[in-house]
Amino acid sequence: MRVDLFDFDLPAERIALRPAVPRDAARLLVLDGEATRDLTVGALPGQLRAGDCLVFNDTRVIPAQLEGRRGDATIGATLHKREGPRRWRAFIRNAKRLRDGDTIDFGAGVGARASDRGEDGSFALDFAGDEPVELLLERAGRMPLPPYIAAKRPTDAQDATDYQTMFAAEPGAVAAPTAALHFTPALIDALAAAGIAHETLTLHVGAGTFLPVKAEDTADHRMHAEWGRIDAATADRLNAVRVNGGRVIAVGTTSLRLIESAARADGVIAPFEGDTAIFITPGYAFRGIDGLVTNFHLPKSTLFMLVSALMGRERMQAAYAHAIAAGYRFYSYGDASLLLPARS
Repeated sequence: MRVDLFDFDLPAERIALRPAVPRDAARLLVLDGEATRDLTVGALPGQLRAGDCLVFNDTRVIPAQLEGRRGDATIGATLHKREGPRRWRAFIRNAKRLRDGDTIDFGAGVGARASDRGEDGSFALDFAGDEPVELLLERAGRMPLPPYIAAKRPTDAQDATDYQTMFAAEPGAVAAPTAALHFTPALIDALAAAGIAHETLTLHVGAGTFLPVKAEDTADHRMHAEWGRIDAATADRLNAVRVNGGRVIAVGTTSLRLIESAARADGVIAPFEGDTAIFITPGYAFRGIDGLVTNFHLPKSTLFMLVSALMGRERMQAAYAHAIAAGYRFYSYGDASLLLPARS
């Protein structure tokens, strides 16, 4: 499909630079079949049914942005995928000043050797020393805010809290699973009281999620791989939800993509561990999920293509036009939507 079919005009003032306080006070646009409702995230229990199950991503964002020196050149690095115990694949700023074998000094006693330049301009970085890389990043790294926020304000101490979900447990993401940023312990308790369960899986979100689609046709776009895991016990519980008449509702496109990567053609969710580069566009037949909670996405992005696949492109274009006119806040720190296709 033509990528420009997924374009829309978004005023810059609709981009949220800070999250709602409290988190579940964010607005919630509900698309339930053909119905449209304007609510808040705190009203979510009343929009679901007893027996439904929300699925969260328990990845934890690491301080994955680094800035250092290679000789007289300033080099920026954004880690996006672990390739070994001390090796990370990184997108590089000022990559023309970096060659295979060069060492970058990131300060605070943190250094890495660059090698294996990729076709996308990325490099593998092998971190020196014996300390765990996570400790090195805590010393030298910064929270990797999305570029559409970082371009408008610097990262600060508040982001270290704001940009983690209440489920964050497994370090390895370089971007937050932002739909889950809206959830609080009180909201989870209210959902449980309404008979709505929740489960967690792990998908380490990579910086590739922010890369623009440069191709003119979706068939020519290449997704970056991300590592994920659904254990056997979790898969069994998710399958039981549907057997018992409930719905599996992904919280965030990361949870959705991992479930769909693990689901068989008959809709059964199998255990999964490994890389996924699944790219979901209109025409895709969803197998493992029945609905989605997600934030509002960029024009012409793979994530807007995904929600268009779930609800229909014209439906989502109309919904986004409504959200813009009604003052909804977009992107990582913005408001949320609950998408329940009619077939559910």
